[in-house]
This record gives sequence, structure tokens and C-alpha cells, in this order.
Amino acid sequence: MMGAECMKRFFIISGGKIEDAFAKAVLNGVAEKTVIAADSGMEFLRRNEIIPQIIIGDFDSVSSGTLEWFQKKDDIIWHKLNPVKDDTDTESAIHLAISMGAEFITVLGGTGSRLDHVLGNIELLGIGLETGVKIELLDANNRIRMTDCGMILKKEEQFGKYVSFFTVGGDVTGLTLRGFKYPLNGYHLTVEDSGLTVSNEISEETDEITEKQAEITFEKGILIVIESRDDAAMTYEI
Repeated sequence: MMGAECMKRFFIISGGKIEDAFAKAVLNGVAEKTVIAADSGMEFLRRNEIIPQIIIGDFDSVSSGTLEWFQKKDDIIWHKLNPVKDDTDTESAIHLAISMGAEFITVLGGTGSRLDHVLGNIELLGIGLETGVKIELLDANNRIRMTDCGMILKKEEQFGKYVSFFTVGGDVTGLTLRGFKYPLNGYHLTVEDSGLTVSNEISEETDEITEKQAEITFEKGILIVIESRDDAAMTYEI
């Protein structure tokens, strides 16, 4: 698989909760990138005097002062959306990034106290499965991804100590978790028993195959994979 450092990287700054120090460290850690501000995501960027390449939205949730601040800046591409629309500003930003050739999209500000927004943004990860583009929601304590083909998590690169799995749109069949503290072998995971796959951990015990990494495989279905941590000071690695 192509390394993330070689991919065409896009960052979408949405209007949810953002811890400034964490988000700035993430953005500064990627040299070649395109930053898209989705409506009130401009607030974080203004606070930190970061100028995005693109701003998109209907601008109904950003303050007038912040909007005017960016309107005075040069070399920003603006995409004004109709307030009467089906897509959220974040969804429109994702579609725009993909149309521009994005291969890896990180959404900052896609989580927070508004659970309706969080759940809606998690559903947007499905766009990545449809288009073959890697998409993640990222905050100081969580990395959220969606997969229909499994994945490998290397312990040295994991975002947080805990790894949880949830089904999307139906059962996941033949789920095998290898290299985890609590392994599974060919398990039929349903929505009703998804508590079985909450707060797992990559095992400290290794062999010639696992080599301090965990493997997630399954036969059919879609999984939400959430890496979580209590200590937000840990580094972010892809």
C-alpha cells in the first residue's frame, strides 16, 4: 500500500470541537497538503492565523468578523453553497477534495458535543469506501475510520491504546482479530453483541507473524474502527 507520506493529502477543518495545540501539530506534521475550511471551521484557522487554500460553505454558522477577516486575504479559492442543500458543508468539502484528486482526507473538527453531527460525519466515511479514498475523523483522543476489507494496525503507529469495532448497515461475518489482547476467530458480529468488540488492545505478546501488529479481517460487512486514548499528549502517526 502506498505510504501516507506519498499520497495527495487534504485536511478538512470542520466546525466541531478542536483542540488547537493538537490540530496545529497534526497540520504542521504534513508538509505537502491542501487545507479546506468548511464554514465555521474558519474559526479555528483564524484563531491560529492559518490561511487555507479553499473555503467552502453557506456561511450560516461562521461569525461575520471571521468571514470578513478571510475575505481580506488573497489567494483563497471560495466555494459559496446554497443554504438550501442536501449535503452538509463537511460532506461538500469531502466531495470537493475528491474531485481535486485527494487520496487521503483527514477531517479535523468532525467530532464534539453535537452527537447528531458526529454520527453524520461518521457516515461520511462511507464516501471513502465508494471512491477508494482514505478518510479519517481525527481529534485529540480518537481516530475513526471505516473499512470493508480489514486493516493492519502496527503498535508503534497506533493512535491510542484502545481499539473498538462497530458494525455498519448489518452484520460482519467471519471477523478475525489477530494480535489483539482479546482475539476473535471467524466471529459473526451483530449490532446486538457489538459490546464484545469495545476497548480491545494490541497484544504485547508477539510471534514471527504478528510482530507487534494486529490484523483485522472479515468475510463480509463494514466496520467502524475507532482508536482511542485518554492521554491526548501522544503523537499522531499514520
